[in-house]
Amino acid sequence: MSTSFIEELRWRKMLHNITPGVEEFLASGSRKGYIGFDPTADSLGVGNLVQVMMLVHFQRAGHEPVALLGGATGMIGDPSFKAEERKLLSKDILTENLSSQRLQIEKLLNNSAIVLDNNEWFRNFNFLDFIRDVGKHITVNYMLAKDSVKSRQDSGISFTEFSYQLIQAFDFHFLSKNKKIRLQMGGSDQWGNITTGIELNRRMGGENSYAITTPLIKKADGTKFGKTESGNIWLDPKRTSPYKFYQFWLNSSDEDSSDYIRIFTTKSKTEIEDIEEKHRKEPHLRILQKELALDVTKRVHSEQDANNATKTSEILFGKGTTEMLKELSENDLLDVFSGVPIINVSSELFNPGISVINLVTANSSLFKSRGEAKKLIQAGAVSVNKSKASLDDFINQTDFLKDKYLVVQKGKKNYALVILE
Repeated sequence: MSTSFIEELRWRKMLHNITPGVEEFLASGSRKGYIGFDPTADSLGVGNLVQVMMLVHFQRAGHEPVALLGGATGMIGDPSFKAEERKLLSKDILTENLSSQRLQIEKLLNNSAIVLDNNEWFRNFNFLDFIRDVGKHITVNYMLAKDSVKSRQDSGISFTEFSYQLIQAFDFHFLSKNKKIRLQMGGSDQWGNITTGIELNRRMGGENSYAITTPLIKKADGTKFGKTESGNIWLDPKRTSPYKFYQFWLNSSDEDSSDYIRIFTTKSKTEIEDIEEKHRKEPHLRILQKELALDVTKRVHSEQDANNATKTSEILFGKGTTEMLKELSENDLLDVFSGVPIINVSSELFNPGISVINLVTANSSLFKSRGEAKKLIQAGAVSVNKSKASLDDFINQTDFLKDKYLVVQKGKKNYALVILE
């Protein structure tokens, strides 16, 4: 059972490091393993999704996944490889973040995982008792030797953040002793914290404990995974809409998509290799990216959201129709065309109506000149609401989507949104 889990991580490119004996430990039966999530925001991001998928694959291998929310550690903030001190969050914000993250984790793990909060055992822990009963077992020299602390020695690290390592370590000991959880997993940046937990557990008389870490996910071009020009990609639809979430995966390079479909889906090795083969034969169809985007959006959001995102993407980059545009809600319409040039027009122009060329040249955001617009309309390269425009076309208020919007398209990829004032 363990070998299948470890081997699963290997072929999915999700294995960075393991401690000795972990495969034998997992092979002896169903085991519990945990990953910690600190509530630094009211939503998980796609970077956190790597660790969620670790728990998913752990569960699929027959083990019991445990998600540990950092109600206590979140009050301090993990200093690991951060250039400066984190801003401390208020208790109210932490509570809100914890609640939101719990719901997301439970959904992604089909409400079948154990979700704990380390504030349960820290809230009544006396400070003097902690430094006497726990701090005595780990030396400052040991803690200073960790890379996550070394990287901050020039810029400085507060005692608060320095203590984080010991607090996280005690989590591992507590869970091992009281919950029979002897495996901790996490990202490669957590290796130092996790191994401190193993050492503390050993010195406090606990049973042998183990660690598995995933590699840091990087994009092929060297830029940071999980970020776009507009910022982080979140799992909460209020922060990142399902459409933009879908587009994030759809816009992945072939090389990145090949890695991502292994890491972020539960598709089998055979299924993925089959998809990759189809993609190689017709790379222009972006089969790999579409399969990836559909799968992840469906699990993070819903099947309906994924299907809507697919249709919306088809409107922009495929053979979308006027009817497909009309089916979009106003929020989806504005979301899809956020960032495109806006042409504000007065309703007085549409009494009774306006010619297409006067409409599209109402400002200079899409066409360089009236001459260019005329030439492109004659060439069939201009559409209004996904219908090819001609110089004879006359637009009136009944043509507007939601009684307010017109979508003007120039060529294949250039859009403007006409908004009726």
